[in-house]
Order: sequence, then C-alpha cells, then structure tokens
Amino acid sequence: MLRVALPNKGSLAEDSIKILIEAGYKQRTDSRDLVTIDEVNQIEFYYLRPRDIAIYVASGELSIGITGRDLLLDSGVKAQELLSLGFGKSTFRFAIPVSTNGEDISILNGKRVATSYPGLVKKYLESKSIKADVVQLDGAVESAVRLGVADAIADVVSTGNTLRQAGLKVIGESMLESEAVLISSSKTSNEMQVLIHRLNSVIIARQYVLMDYDVKSELVEAACALTPGIESPTISPLKVEGWMAIRAMVKRQEAHRIMDDLWSLGARGILVTDIHACRL
Repeated sequence: MLRVALPNKGSLAEDSIKILIEAGYKQRTDSRDLVTIDEVNQIEFYYLRPRDIAIYVASGELSIGITGRDLLLDSGVKAQELLSLGFGKSTFRFAIPVSTNGEDISILNGKRVATSYPGLVKKYLESKSIKADVVQLDGAVESAVRLGVADAIADVVSTGNTLRQAGLKVIGESMLESEAVLISSSKTSNEMQVLIHRLNSVIIARQYVLMDYDVKSELVEAACALTPGIESPTISPLKVEGWMAIRAMVKRQEAHRIMDDLWSLGARGILVTDIHACRL
C-alpha cells in the first residue's frame, strides 16, 4: 500500500482532507484517529504534526506527504515538491518596530530576529550576506520585540493587522511565498502517479467551470473566440434550424464576464456547471 503523511491539525489538515475526499479517497471521520486505511484504493493515510511530515517522508518511512512549502524548507531535509496544491497560501516577511528607521533588511545586521522557522530564516539571511542572531520561538513571535527577546521578527503575514497591533512594520521583500505542497523523497512510483493525477484533476476542476449556451450559426466564430475551451469547444446543431449549441471549459473567475459578453453577442440559454474532477 502507498503510505501518505497528512497534517493532523490546523487549516492545512482541513483542506488536505477536503481535496483528498474530492479526489475519491477515504478519510478519517474522527479527528482523534491517527491512521486511515483505504482498502479500495490501496492507500494508508497517517496524520502527523505538520512540522514532522517532511522528516518522515525524507526518511523513506512514508512514501509521500502533504505539508507547507515553508515547513519543508525549514526542515532542511532532502525531499522535493511534486505538486502545488493551491491552498494554505502565506507570505513570509521581516518586521521591525515602527519607530525604527529604515525599510531594507540590511538593518538586521547584528540584530536578534525571532521566528518559528529558524532553518528557513538562517538560510535566507545567509543568502543576503546578513549576520543576525536567530531566536527560535514556537509561536506568538509578534510579542518577542515588545518583551525584549528580539529586535525584529520573521513570520507569516496576511493582512498585517496583527503586526500593527504589536507596533511592528514590514520591511524588505517577501522572503517566501508558501502554500500546501505534495512532497516525496523517492522516485515517483505508479501508485504515486495515480495520487498525483487525481489531486491535479481536482485542482484544475476548481479553476474551471463548464459553460453551455445556444447561438445563431453565423455567430459561432465570434462566440468561440470568447470560449475557446482547453483544446476546442464542442459544437452541436440544435433542432431549430440556424442555431448551434456550444460547450466549453472557462476560467471560473472569468465566467460572469464571459456570460455578459456572450449575452451581448446574442447567445441565449447560457448555463454554468461546476466540474468536480477532470483529466486533461
């Protein structure tokens, strides 16, 4: 059986379970379960601390796993990304007190930087030839400066509200754009390829919708220019002479704009349908 490591808690855990269910795999129904065996698909899922997943996969004890790119890089182990999963996105930035002058990370030279990702931060600072003392904390690093433990922090930033409340401001460019990734440390087996194809089919399906509409025959070319599809739209004649039915995949985010354009062109009976999975 293929052995897969999954996060046991947090947003990564919830979204990992969701995408695997959509991909046709059995998942745990009780958050206290440590293992789920999917006999039908010949796969075992192990629920582990997100920070430990890269270590288990790199050791070869587990074939493949889902974790954050930040956790993978911070671990320093030899495992590679196989697929970006499109959820759990975050940005890593440096922050200093608002009263401190300067916007460039060069001001971190000789300073103390608190973070929950010491391996990642040390490697980044070294790449920028910055010598700083990295202070490892398990969480709530925003308070490190106020409590005198550090002069700056390196942490996940979304809206920046938490930093502002702590009297901090972001400096420099983004250190890392992270998201959930599928990782492995071995050659891709046939079983792993099946998992990759299934997950990828869900990822693509989430990005697209299926659009059906009717249009007069003389407007087919113009309509297809609006909905070219992935390879080509499907065109079928209607019972009513002079009208054609067209079906195509379109980007989910562009669906309403395309509907507006098709309606203005003269298309009618425009329908949009969710796609649960696909293989392209």
